[in-house]
Amino acid sequence: MTEQRIAVIGCGVWGRNIVRNFYNLGVLDIVCDIDEENRKKVIEQYPGVKVTADFNDIINNPAITAVAVVTPSHTHYKMVHAMLDAGKNVYVEKPISTVAEEAKDLTEVANSKGLVLMVGHLLLYHPAVNRLKMLIDEGELGDIVYAQSDRLNINFFKNDRSVMWDLAPHDVSMMSYVTGKNPIRVISAVGCSSDRNDIMDITHLSIEFEGGMVGQISDSWITPRKHVQLLVRGTKATAILDDTVPENKLVVFDNFNKDITQNIKLDYLEIEPLKLECQHFINCCETGKKARSDGDNGFMVTKILEQAEKVMLGDRRKNLDEVNFALSRTKK
Repeated sequence: MTEQRIAVIGCGVWGRNIVRNFYNLGVLDIVCDIDEENRKKVIEQYPGVKVTADFNDIINNPAITAVAVVTPSHTHYKMVHAMLDAGKNVYVEKPISTVAEEAKDLTEVANSKGLVLMVGHLLLYHPAVNRLKMLIDEGELGDIVYAQSDRLNINFFKNDRSVMWDLAPHDVSMMSYVTGKNPIRVISAVGCSSDRNDIMDITHLSIEFEGGMVGQISDSWITPRKHVQLLVRGTKATAILDDTVPENKLVVFDNFNKDITQNIKLDYLEIEPLKLECQHFINCCETGKKARSDGDNGFMVTKILEQAEKVMLGDRRKNLDEVNFALSRTKK
């Protein structure tokens, strides 16, 4: 079993969490970031970890077995492709790409080289989400007919193509995972920009899944009070997963008797889902197994969201190709 030596590319707000987890798991070798202050923080906080501003230092280092790419989504394709070409296993933050053909290409490259390609669909590793999946697989809810995911929060930076690309990968991947149904087509997709441009900060999607299940997804960058909730309705019962409450996160309601509810016990809830995700990546690198959120999973999500963006924006999509999202930040 090969000892893993992992590099992280990108040490921004979320990248720091990736760095922390791989360091605590004893596999972090080097961190790459173009920002000097970010590199200084890594040196201060993580003794023995190397830093660089040049990702070629990672490509050209044969001792690095795997790379975590935590850079803006529009950079993912070129960065991940370069790392796969160099023979590195890759973990890439969601979405794998904002272009379905790119996601498909990366998956094919990884498969052809026998490399692990894993997408950061974090909620597939959340203990509460996995407990809900168990309930559904055991038939506790009956046949699944509807799912609704609301992911509403505040984001002052808005440095992505839209809130849909930022948050909906979680919703689509989670819905598909817990229900065991893949998305088939976008029924409707609408968005609104409170800044009155083409960067949508509120989006609403309606998606048809296998077996006729309908999924509704609402995402927001402008909601001051955080609201994160997944509802799954079956023919027998309805489950609500609310990750913002301190207890009773997962509750099942009988569809026909309002007095019958069940608070589901959740084991291992104290373990950070990101730690579980990072452990899964390490295990896949060591064993060669496909990741739960592999390239095919990333392609499925990108394909449906690309379709939704076409429905939502039409010809205006091309305007987003000219935006420098690193600079398009809204002040607080």
